[in-house]
Amino acid sequence: MGGFEDELLSVPEVAKRLGGISKWTVYAWLSQGRLRRTKVGARTMIRESELLRILRDGAEPKASSASEFNAKHRASARSRSGDCRE
Repeated sequence: MGGFEDELLSVPEVAKRLGGISKWTVYAWLSQGRLRRTKVGARTMIRESELLRILRDGAEPKASSASEFNAKHRASARSRSGDCRE
């Protein structure tokens, strides 16, 4: 690997390094675009440089990812409730 920042970390390792948060919180952040994933086969890994970015900048979602996530979530909730309004 090309250096310290390129080490790949598992979801449980990232959760541990973020102070012992739940691995499910890490998965939620991945789904929301707050963290970027690197797939290795079927495994979800996170680059150490990405973890350092989160520690430096906080876990704020990127604007486009957050709005995409919110739009999908609202549409999914409407379809489950039978409400088809936009």
